[in-house]
Amino acid sequence: MPTFKYTARAANGAKQSGSITADNRQAATQALQSRGLQVDALTESRGLFSLGGGGARLNKRVKTADLLVFTRQLSTIVSAGLPLLQGLDILSDQTDDVNFAGVITNVGQDVESGETFSDALRKFPRAFPDLYVSMVRAGEAGGDLDGVLMQLADYLEATEELKRRIKSAMTYPIVAFSMIILIASGLIIWVVPQFAEIFASFGRDLPAPTQILINVSNFLRTPISWLVIIGAIVGIVVFLRMYARTATGRYNLDALKLRLPVFGKLLSKVSISRVTRTLSTLTRSGVPILQALEIVERTAGNEVYARAVHEAGDSVRNGETLADPLARSEVFPAMVTRMIAVGEKTGALEQMLMKISDFYDSEVRATVDSLTSIIEPMLIGMMGIVVGGIVVALFMPILQLSSLVQ
Repeated sequence: MPTFKYTARAANGAKQSGSITADNRQAATQALQSRGLQVDALTESRGLFSLGGGGARLNKRVKTADLLVFTRQLSTIVSAGLPLLQGLDILSDQTDDVNFAGVITNVGQDVESGETFSDALRKFPRAFPDLYVSMVRAGEAGGDLDGVLMQLADYLEATEELKRRIKSAMTYPIVAFSMIILIASGLIIWVVPQFAEIFASFGRDLPAPTQILINVSNFLRTPISWLVIIGAIVGIVVFLRMYARTATGRYNLDALKLRLPVFGKLLSKVSISRVTRTLSTLTRSGVPILQALEIVERTAGNEVYARAVHEAGDSVRNGETLADPLARSEVFPAMVTRMIAVGEKTGALEQMLMKISDFYDSEVRATVDSLTSIIEPMLIGMMGIVVGGIVVALFMPILQLSSLVQ
């Protein structure tokens, strides 16, 4: 069913704009007129939706920031006593992203036709993930939709803040390492050949480090060298992507990430924080524990922790507590599993999970703040070793020649 963008005027003369889904232009015009709107312009939107088995399907993923704003605003509207349909209509009109506005319009039309809010959201998995839909369904069942939406907004905000911290931790070393490679490449390609011409006039065998450096320079100055390098990089990337699509490959690569010297502990803390926060948010909103564990498994972000949660879900289904299988997995620290065990015994599991998540969030913040002070001297030292090694290799023949002259 196509989506149309419209500009119309209400009975009081106020201009309105938005999007509407209808079978054709005539049906869209009639639908707008039934709302008391006089259509000024009506154009079909292309490229945003395509027809699927269950109706419209979103082709473009919605940004987490847009989803966060939508969730918090809808929570405020519902808690203020406005009908859900009116809230969706308001948010559809004021959303800047036309893509997301079309999604909200479709959701509102499905709700108006008699579907539940959660079922309408489920049709757009690229905008509303499983966790979102499950919590909304629990809120509908418990009559606390506005409270669940506020919990979702808090969860999305914490998740987005965590992503920002991880990006800030990764950006500096990537940029600095790229600068090291560019500086070393510039020296090898443009400076080393000047010295090679001087060394050729000596008529003597060069030291091994100098000869290796000259050979590398000669190789990088040939056009085929860059084809070889680019081909190797593309081949490695393609291989890793194909390998990561397999279950074994995903698990091995994620396990390798957790063993990285500096970032391994950081990624582990991030995964623990994500698992515990997601599970706490789901259980607090009334989602059954087994369904919550299935959602946590899909949103863990690391296959090692996802597999541990999957095994824990199987154990819980067989009558065990949650803490015991998590402890057997040996990927969760003892503090985490013992706090979960205490939470299960006292009936305060969601509060204990949130405390664990808050603790590891603070650990992530402290780790990210200390990474700059740790990585900066390491990268400076690496740059000194690379540049210094090139300089020493270039001056070794000159020093040998001066000793012979003496």
